[in-house]
Amino acid sequence: MIDIYSNVIETSGSYYEMGRQQGEQLIGTPILEAHKQKQEKLRKRFTVDIEEAKRLLLKFAPSLWEELIGLADGLGWSIEETVREYSGYQQDWIKSGCSIFTGDDYFIRNYDFTPEPYDGRFVLSKPDNGYATIGPAQRIIGRADGMNEEGLVIGYNFVNRIKPGDGFICVILTRMVLEYCRTVDEAIDLLYKVPHRTSFNYVIMDRSGRTVVVEGSPRGVAHYEGNYCTNHFDRLTGENRRHMDDSKRRMKDMQGRDPFQSGAEAFRYLNDPEGPIFSEEYDHWAGTIHTIGYFPKTMDVWFTLGGYNRPVPFNLKRWLEGEQNRVKKIRGKLNTTIAPQYIRVEAQS
Repeated sequence: MIDIYSNVIETSGSYYEMGRQQGEQLIGTPILEAHKQKQEKLRKRFTVDIEEAKRLLLKFAPSLWEELIGLADGLGWSIEETVREYSGYQQDWIKSGCSIFTGDDYFIRNYDFTPEPYDGRFVLSKPDNGYATIGPAQRIIGRADGMNEEGLVIGYNFVNRIKPGDGFICVILTRMVLEYCRTVDEAIDLLYKVPHRTSFNYVIMDRSGRTVVVEGSPRGVAHYEGNYCTNHFDRLTGENRRHMDDSKRRMKDMQGRDPFQSGAEAFRYLNDPEGPIFSEEYDHWAGTIHTIGYFPKTMDVWFTLGGYNRPVPFNLKRWLEGEQNRVKKIRGKLNTTIAPQYIRVEAQS
């Protein structure tokens, strides 16, 4: 059993200023040291087409390009180093699990991965000229899942990483949707246009309660209405892995459940370590690191690390109205010996 934590980060201003703020805050932190240790390996393994990354970001998400420039300035890195590490363009993504369950007024998700690359950063952001968002960060400017001030919620589920294309990885596509979309239809339209690096499901819900699953791959995109999602495609079946037994088992269990009376009941169902959905397969890149609940009508968010924890509540609407957030660090435990990179580096220093 290991201890794990997420720092709660608040950022506001222009996208450049938000990037610079985060870069300056990262100086000297364990997570930045972990990323710096991997820079040389990245440099040797592949090169990123910086100009193509810039062209596509300026076309689909110019605000994120501004944030990357600010991040580079805050870190004291070149824009080339920053794009290579944090833009999410032409980067690899290791396989993961994840399950998502939605109802009329809730979106509950288990984020299943291995702890080592987990960011440990939960971010509330308020840009001057864009939608405010809330959710756990991944690769600093990316998001593992999230909700924006219009009540749009999104989370991704890994499907396959074979035959990658030139495009953006899941964490950046998730951030793009949060930054630029107000409704499910707008999110669908964006995910059909932006190039995908690898194959993922994107579950999207808006304030109306409508939920869709968008299947995105380098070779095509499809979507359908649905309230359950795991780690295989229902439409683009040619993109699926050979071994999908666990994904189909979790899907079958969620589909067979009687309707939950509340989001709290659904949250407990996904977060129960003795239940059928929570996973402790951390050494196979598929253990539950966080469970999160989004409630778009009230703008509430519940977040917990590991299982059996009472969720930590946030409310995006009240924060935007000026209510002070008193939570600075969220703590939990995982049944594994694999520590996040920021804890490993911290222990070594």
